[in-house]
Amino acid sequence: MTASETRRQIVVAADRLFYERGFEATSFADIAGAVRLSRGNFYYHFRTKDEILQAVIAHRIDATQAVLDAWEAGADSPAERILSFVRILITNRTAIMAHGCPVGTLCNELSKLDHAAKDDAVRLFTLFRGWLVRQFTALGREADADALALHVLMRSQGVATLATAFRDEAFVRREIDDVAAWLTAQCPPASPPASRPHP
Repeated sequence: MTASETRRQIVVAADRLFYERGFEATSFADIAGAVRLSRGNFYYHFRTKDEILQAVIAHRIDATQAVLDAWEAGADSPAERILSFVRILITNRTAIMAHGCPVGTLCNELSKLDHAAKDDAVRLFTLFRGWLVRQFTALGREADADALALHVLMRSQGVATLATAFRDEAFVRREIDDVAAWLTAQCPPASPPASRPHP
């Protein structure tokens, strides 16, 4: 196995453990054990847990950007693309009900710890926010695109938090349907077709 592949495996394992257990509760030994590396080999790639955290955040940003690019390419309308973001709560419902939103939980934990990387983690939310702003702008809501983007982020975080608390899949599905109805109401009415001059 190459050094870059080993490093990638460490980052993937750390990403999963930070999500499932929390950053502070995850030890070097936990991560090394997950990838079956000795301490010496592990330290060759990362000297501190903070270095791993930075790599995990960078990994999540790259993965998030890839998902956003796929949504952009896979849907014709901005409303469909926004719904792709909202529906991720359904796609990932099992993990969310067990551990919460991976972005929200990391940001909350690092904020409570007043960790130096807390602002780096917020870049994940910023990435979603900017992407949603672009979708609402394309939808014809440029004037309030940022407010609408924040509303969608707020709704998704609220649903994720309560899904973790209550483990209620029916609730998640009802809320997604409600957000979809709200989104339809935000779409400007279709412009009437231009009248053609009589010959």
